[in-house]
Amino acid sequence: MLVGVVGLAIGYLAMVRPRLLRWGATDAEVDRPFPGADIIPGAIRSATMATTIEAPPRVVWPWLVQMGHDRAGWYSWDRLDNFGRGSADRVHPEWQELSTGDRMTAKPDGSQWWDVVALEPEQFLCLRMSLDLQGRPFDPAGARPRWFTDSTWGFHLVPIPGDRTRLVVSGYWLLRPAWLQPILSAVVLEPSHWVMQTRQFTVLERHIEGR
Repeated sequence: MLVGVVGLAIGYLAMVRPRLLRWGATDAEVDRPFPGADIIPGAIRSATMATTIEAPPRVVWPWLVQMGHDRAGWYSWDRLDNFGRGSADRVHPEWQELSTGDRMTAKPDGSQWWDVVALEPEQFLCLRMSLDLQGRPFDPAGARPRWFTDSTWGFHLVPIPGDRTRLVVSGYWLLRPAWLQPILSAVVLEPSHWVMQTRQFTVLERHIEGR
């Protein structure tokens, strides 16, 4: 039994995990610096995932800026990340105003949220969530809790020939205690992020391309 478990773990780390960490991304997209590296000092870059959307960045961008639980949702598995509330299937003009410093609500009661920390229209959107390990938000500009998680979620829109968009998603993550970060990353964060991010790609492609 133990040998089988160890074998599965080794197989996952050697064969499955490397694919999850760069799903859909090219060597260049994985290797080149990703925007927002200086937002969380000491943070480690997380997985880099990408997809091609058959529409220009100006068409993709409105779908991203309207995200949030109390707005368009996250276009992923709504039962898991949007508390059962369905994500929008169209662009809403009333949700298009977004600026650095705004919040995208993550929970129905507003107790967790993503801060908009970088925004370059039609190019780059970066969100940040800072929580202690009991799930309570803290101000990253002030004193940090002893144990915490601090991460960014970035969306880089790159125009490519054919009036299309290369949507590259990555970010940076810092966890304390430090010894726990690689364990949680490999066991929890990376597989769960893959499940949710690939679903978001699929939904965005379907809505934006009209499929």
